[in-house]
Amino acid sequence: MRGGAAFQRHRRSSASGPGALNMSRLKGVSERDPRAGFKAERRDCGASVPQGLLKAARKSGQLNLSGRNLSEVPQCVWRINMDIPEEANQNLSFSATERWWEQTDLTKLIISNNKLQSLTDDLRLLPALAVLDIHDNQLTSLPSAIRELENLQKLNVSHNKLKILPEEITNLRNLKGLYLQHNELTCIPKGFEQLFNLEDLDLSNNHLTTVPASFSSLSSLVRLNLSSNQLKSLPAEISGMKRLKHLDCNSNLLETIPPELAAMESLELLYLRRNKLRFLPEFPSCKLLKELHVGENQIETLGAEHLKHLNSILVLDLRDNKLKSVPDEITLLQSLERLDLSNNDISSLPYSLGKLHLKFLALEGNPMRTIRRDIINKGTQEVLKYLRSKIKEDEANQRDSVTETAMTLPSESRVNMHAIITLKILDYSDKQTTLIPDEVFDAVKSNIITSINFSKNLLCEIPKRIVELKEMVSDVNLSFNKLSFISLELCMLQKLTFLDLRNNFLSSLPEEMESLIRLQTINLSFNRLKILPEVLYRIPTLETILISNNQVGSVDPEKLKKMENLITLDLQNNDLLQIPPELGNCVNLRTLLLDGNPFRVPRAAILMKGTAAILEYLRDRIPT
Repeated sequence: MRGGAAFQRHRRSSASGPGALNMSRLKGVSERDPRAGFKAERRDCGASVPQGLLKAARKSGQLNLSGRNLSEVPQCVWRINMDIPEEANQNLSFSATERWWEQTDLTKLIISNNKLQSLTDDLRLLPALAVLDIHDNQLTSLPSAIRELENLQKLNVSHNKLKILPEEITNLRNLKGLYLQHNELTCIPKGFEQLFNLEDLDLSNNHLTTVPASFSSLSSLVRLNLSSNQLKSLPAEISGMKRLKHLDCNSNLLETIPPELAAMESLELLYLRRNKLRFLPEFPSCKLLKELHVGENQIETLGAEHLKHLNSILVLDLRDNKLKSVPDEITLLQSLERLDLSNNDISSLPYSLGKLHLKFLALEGNPMRTIRRDIINKGTQEVLKYLRSKIKEDEANQRDSVTETAMTLPSESRVNMHAIITLKILDYSDKQTTLIPDEVFDAVKSNIITSINFSKNLLCEIPKRIVELKEMVSDVNLSFNKLSFISLELCMLQKLTFLDLRNNFLSSLPEEMESLIRLQTINLSFNRLKILPEVLYRIPTLETILISNNQVGSVDPEKLKKMENLITLDLQNNDLLQIPPELGNCVNLRTLLLDGNPFRVPRAAILMKGTAAILEYLRDRIPT
């Protein structure tokens, strides 16, 4: 009897005490649903939802019922925060950890990979839900009561059989992520633009034929996936999405791209594969565009006008088109790392292509006449080496035909004064020298220099006189040397934004690099690093880290998550035995490359789906 009295006292005191169950969250529900309020918890859960799981969910606010063969959601799940739990009847001497009336509102519910054909309006009994994941079921519709989940931030209804969306979904004003891929949607409900907080929207693999012009009002949208639909055009108003970074329109019926798309200043990744494009769009305002995928179209020409604005492009996919030539202006793409020209009608390449620092060049399926097939078969670096040798041959022929005039000074015969004066570049590359001569630095004189290129030499240390240019230089290329350490002189270039150190012998970076407070891109590929250098985590301006082809065995996902500007991380061909699931929380990453590592999961099929799919896969595996 004492235990029963104690239980009653607990019920009375909990109604007003600081540990009381939040009654306010039930007030609105009880007005609509007379069943709301405390009842003895129903015993209809059976073996499908163990009581221990419900008990843990009341403490954590998270409930995962994925893969339990459910054909309907048990009532005890909907009423988890409303009914007296079973343990209240089993144990009346409550310890501090067993006060069921101090339970936490359910904020995350995962019911994916089941056999649900419908959801009831009891969904409204969980008004605190922030995450609702019901992917991989057999839902044909969503209940109108979904409008009452006003706190919902992520809704995943992918891989179902939805034919329409209820208009009530437009009431979810706090929604940030909406995943509707692999359904049977033919249209978007009116008022969809009211989801003004939406950042990530996936509508891929549906039956959409148009995109509403009102989409332009989704001003917070960062990622939009429209791939594998039946779109014949995009609305010009799409340019109103000022924050959009990732646009995927693969596998549609697009014949043209609205010119307004070129005004999207935030766009970084654009996928237009498998459409019916005949012309490559121009992108005068897309200064941040890093990847452009237009393979499997019907593009016939590639001109300077298409290339001159792609200053930041890292990946250009032109495979399976009808290109007949590549212009000399391809050298404008100085950041380009991957170029896919396979399966076109190209018979020759400009030798100037050899000046690019490509990691990957695909030429298969072209009727090449100027490069022997055995050279192409040896891979990217051999092709570039061949093209560079042809450049040298041409330069030698020109030197033989032009006699040196008496006006040429000795120092100017070795230092490219034109590059210094006109291009603001101090270029002393590809000399196979172990030291940079003083006359190279002397040649700068009073000129302004923004870039230094000492690549392709035999430098074992960074020239100390580089510090003389610390007030000017923003771009330094020291790739293809023999550097085994970084001197402090480099760490004093506080205006540095781009640093290329690939193909050296580096096994660590100095802590003093933390002073590079403007550094945005660092290329450390092909070195001897065994971990991601700690100092990089402390450079908040970093946007791109390229560290492929090293021996990196681990990364710290928590520190990476704090790097809010980091959007590209290349970890290909390292020694990662496992990928920490917490890496999925690095939601700012738009390009994450993991190929060529010895881990078993994520599987190759996941990696092929791209960065967003990898991050989602990892997030789903974070222990709760």
